[in-house]
Parts: sequence; structure tokens; C-alpha cells
Amino acid sequence: MEMAAYIVIMALILQYPLLESRIRKIQRRADRIERKLDLILGHLDIQVAEPGLERVAALVREGKKIEAIKVYRQLTDADLKEAKDAVERMEVA
Repeated sequence: MEMAAYIVIMALILQYPLLESRIRKIQRRADRIERKLDLILGHLDIQVAEPGLERVAALVREGKKIEAIKVYRQLTDADLKEAKDAVERMEVA
């Protein structure tokens, strides 16, 4: 019984790098697709308002950039760089 459990645990441990690699590959592909979609929307001059971002836009207008980044991250689960880039795009617009 213990040997079977040990074998199962070792098999799972050996599979982890493969799963992690696959997840990273899917994330990179999703990022590329999102960048392309952003370029298309920008080229067509289409503004897509994401729900809940009115508060972020209000903070940007008030000059509270750091607070806007924090709220953006909470609303979208974005990482720090992505949130900073999004807030900076709002400043320009």
C-alpha cells in the first residue's frame, strides 16, 4: 500500500513540470491574442469600457494614479505591470 502511494506521488511530481510548461504556453498564446485584439480595436478606434472601471477612471482624473492601479488590480486580477500600463493608457485617453 505504501509503495503504491509512493509511486502515485512520484508520478504526480514528475508530471508537474509538464503541466506548468503547458500552462505557460497557453498564457503566452492568450497574451498574444489579447495584444492583437487591442491593436485591432485601436485601429478601428473602438473603445471598450470594462465594467467597474468607472472608479479607476475617476481616480485617474483626480490624479491618484497609485490608488487607480490598486483598484484596477482588484477589479481585474491583473499583475502590477499590466495594471500600470492600463492606467497609463487611461491617462492618455
